Amino acid sequence: MKQFQFAYSNEEDFREDLSRLDFYCKESRIHMVLFQIYSEVIDLRIMKKICGILDEVMPEARYSGCSANGNILNGQFAVHQVMVIATVFEKPSTRIKIFQYSFSELSDKEISAQVLKEAEKNPWVKAIEMFITIPSMSTTALCDGFQGLREDIQVFGGMACSTDISSTESFVFSKGHNYDDRGIVFIFYGGDELYATAMKVTGWQPLGRIFRVTRSEGSIIYELDGQPAYDAYKKYLNIENDDHFFVNTLEFPLFYEHNGTTILRAPVASNPDGSITMSSDVDTGSVTRIAYGNPSTILQVVTEESGIIKAFQPDVLHIFSCAARRTFWNSDVEAIKELRPFRTIANSSGFFTHGEFLRFDGCLNQHNVTLVVAAFREGELDYDGYKEKKIKEYTAERVPIVTRLAAFIGAAVSELEEANHKLENMNQELEQANQRYEYMALHDGLTNLYNRAEIQRQIERGLERVKELPFCLIMLDIDNFKRINDTYGHQMGDQVIVELSNIIRDDIVEFASDTIAGRWGGEEFMVFVPGLDEEETVQVADQIRERFQTLKFPGIQSQSVSIGVTQAIPEEALDRLLVRVDEALYQAKNTGKNKVVAI
Repeated sequence: MKQFQFAYSNEEDFREDLSRLDFYCKESRIHMVLFQIYSEVIDLRIMKKICGILDEVMPEARYSGCSANGNILNGQFAVHQVMVIATVFEKPSTRIKIFQYSFSELSDKEISAQVLKEAEKNPWVKAIEMFITIPSMSTTALCDGFQGLREDIQVFGGMACSTDISSTESFVFSKGHNYDDRGIVFIFYGGDELYATAMKVTGWQPLGRIFRVTRSEGSIIYELDGQPAYDAYKKYLNIENDDHFFVNTLEFPLFYEHNGTTILRAPVASNPDGSITMSSDVDTGSVTRIAYGNPSTILQVVTEESGIIKAFQPDVLHIFSCAARRTFWNSDVEAIKELRPFRTIANSSGFFTHGEFLRFDGCLNQHNVTLVVAAFREGELDYDGYKEKKIKEYTAERVPIVTRLAAFIGAAVSELEEANHKLENMNQELEQANQRYEYMALHDGLTNLYNRAEIQRQIERGLERVKELPFCLIMLDIDNFKRINDTYGHQMGDQVIVELSNIIRDDIVEFASDTIAGRWGGEEFMVFVPGLDEEETVQVADQIRERFQTLKFPGIQSQSVSIGVTQAIPEEALDRLLVRVDEALYQAKNTGKNKVVAI
C-alpha cells in the first residue's frame, strides 16, 4: 500500500500528475486506487473539475472527499487549499466500497441501519471510514445505530468543516453521487491481507472539582450541580458570557466518561439564560470536569501514544484532528508539532475537522478537541525486518508554572474529594449505627417485636386518647413452656417463641390493622388493638390461638397458648389496666388453658 499526494493548483498540472500516477499503476499492475480530496474552499465548481479529470484520466479509480478547516500532509499543515490523496492498494485481495447517503432523504437511524445491512452483505469488511457534514442536530442517534455492527469492524472518521470554525457550512461527495451539504460518506475497507486499527489522543487533563450535569437537553447543558452551567466557567476561570466565549473556552473543554471511554466536549456558545451549547450531547447525570490543555503535556502524550501506531507497522495513516486543536495552537507552524511523531511512522494525510469519530468497545462516539489516527497495512507484521525504535519524547526544559499550578490544584481537589468521600461513608456508617441502636433500644432481639418498655409506652399513649380512640389489650402466654425447654432444649423453646411472634406480627394484620405488639417477657406477649371493642378483640385473639395451635414443630407435638383480653376504660390508671388483662390471662391458664378469657 502506497500513498501519493497532490496539491491542486490548476487543471493542467493536476492532469499531468494524474497521468504519471496512472502510468505507475499500470506498470505496477495496481488493481485499485482510492482518491480522497480535502478542500478548504467551499467551491463546488473546483470539486467538479477535479472529479471530472479523475473520471477522464483514471476512470476505474474511486474517490470521495469533503470540506476541511485545513489539510494535513505527512505530519505537516498543508499550505495548499485543495489536496488530493491517492492510496494505491497492492494486494489483489483488498476490496473497497463507497456509500453515500443524504440526511434530506433518510433519518440518522435509517442511515445507520443501511450501513449495518451493507456490512452484513459484505463480510470481508474490516474498517469503515466516515465523512459527515456538520449536522443541524446531534449525531447521537446515528452513533447509537452502530451498536449492532460486527464487533471486529473498526469505525473512524471526521466531520467536514470550513476555514471558519464557527460556521456550519460544509459538504461531502463521492464518485457517482451529488455534492451534499447534508450528507455522509462511508468507505468500506477489507480483504484477507488488509489490516486496520485506530486510536485517539487528547492530551487534555481534568482540572479541579467534579461537576454533575443536573439538567441537559441534547447538546445544551442548563445546569451543573443545580446552578447555571455558565457559572462554572465564570467562577473558576473568569470567562465572560460574550462573543469571545468560544475562543476563550477552547483550552477548557468538558472532560467526562461515556460508553467506557473519555470524551471531550467543547463549549460552542454561552446563552443568555446561563446555559451552554456544547459540540454534541451530554447526558443529564453525567459526571464531568473542566479539562485543561497544556502544550508541553499534549506534545508529550501525543509522542508517547504514537508508539502504539508505530508497533502496528502501518503503510499509511489517516489523521483527523479537531479544528479546535489547530485554533488552540494559535498558528499553523505550532499546530504541526503534535503531528510530527506520525510522519516518522508512515505516509500520513488527513484534515482538520469539526468533530471526530471513533468506535470503542462496540460503541461509536463523537469526539471533540481530539486527534483520531487510523492506520492501514497490507500484509502481515514483519517481525524480522521491524526494529523497535524508541520514539524521542518531547520534554520541556522548564515546566511552565501554570502546569505546576494545575497539577497542584488537581492533586488538592483529588485529596479533598477523597476526604469528603471518606467523611460521607463515615456519616453513613454512623447513621446506620444510630438506626441500629435506636432499633435495638425499642425492639426485642429474638422476636423483633417491641420490647416491654416500648409496648408499655404505646399503651400509655393509648390511654391518653382512649375517649377518642378506644382500644383493647391482648395478653398471651405459651402453655407448658417450661416443659418445652426442659424436654427439647432452649433452642426449640426459642423457635416456638419466634413462630408465635411471627403470627402476632404478620398474620394479625388481616384480622385487625394498626395493632402494636411486643414481647412482655419470657413466653408472654402483649398486643395493643385500637379501634375494636372487647367482643371483636376476643375474635381476633381466638384467631391467633387457633392459628398457633395448627403449627407443626419438628420432633414435638403441637403447642397451645392461653389468652387474656380486656378493654381500656377512660381515666383508668395504667397499672389497673395491666392487672385486669393479667387476671384474664390467669383465668384462662387456670380453667384449662388453650382458651381466651375476657374481663
